[in-house]
Amino acid sequence: MPGGAAPRAVVASEAGVRIAAMRDVMDAIGAAYDAEALILTADDVGADFFDLRTGLAGELFQKATQYGVRLALVLPDPAAHGPRWVDLAFEHRRHDAVRIVASRADADAWLAP
Repeated sequence: MPGGAAPRAVVASEAGVRIAAMRDVMDAIGAAYDAEALILTADDVGADFFDLRTGLAGELFQKATQYGVRLALVLPDPAAHGPRWVDLAFEHRRHDAVRIVASRADADAWLAP
């Protein structure tokens, strides 16, 4: 990032990005690659995303890390998606590439310099 500028973020809902199947993961990473960050909400993902047995969330988290796209997943109440999501939010609270945050303001603050 030239001059220490904050990463530009692609907001999934504004860019038409939706993750409902595995094929959508690379499309989302591609949409955010030049911007360096992606902000998603629960409305931007399909129900399978929250079923960790599908591997969809894990694939997105892994690809975001691998391709250097900072990912902010806005979940005001992770418990609404199951107890493991509470654990994931806690485990990612200081992660460099992937954060589960409570609000859009929290996402913007994390992505700010």
